Amino acid sequence: MTPEKFQSLEHMAEQAATNAGCKLYHLEFSKGYGGRILRVYIDKAVEGGPTVDDCASVSRALNAYLDETDPVPGGQYHLEVSTPGVERPLTKPWHFSLVSGKKIWLKLDRNLQEFGVQNQKIAGSKQLQEVLQASDENGVRFKIENEEALIPYSAIEKAHVVFEFPAKGKKK
Repeated sequence: MTPEKFQSLEHMAEQAATNAGCKLYHLEFSKGYGGRILRVYIDKAVEGGPTVDDCASVSRALNAYLDETDPVPGGQYHLEVSTPGVERPLTKPWHFSLVSGKKIWLKLDRNLQEFGVQNQKIAGSKQLQEVLQASDENGVRFKIENEEALIPYSAIEKAHVVFEFPAKGKKK
């Protein structure tokens, strides 16, 4: 899919989500067992996030746009609309800003030593699971065993939130 077609599709999904009182969180194409899948993740700034009815509403609206304009080349595909979940993918700078102070997992394109980590036990690793200290337009910051690591977004191959069960006796 060309970048222009993807942007058009993203715009349609964003409009469908906005009309349903939600926000487009992420959009992706993948190959699944039953063929190609267009996954649309939506979020909502209320306790509990989007409901099943919100997902159905966005799905109906987006289906109407897709049938009308047919922006997806290559034949048949399935549309899925859901929430990003508790271990939500982090693909855009604003995603990281929402989860500051939470534990996240990163897969990097080079080892941690490149980002200032000197501890020999972990310096050669290309994966990291730590609490995100902060993020800005350039990248993310972590404190790893008293060492600060600044990692640019361009070095992040994959990232997601790590779900942690609340400690016994504590309510979140």
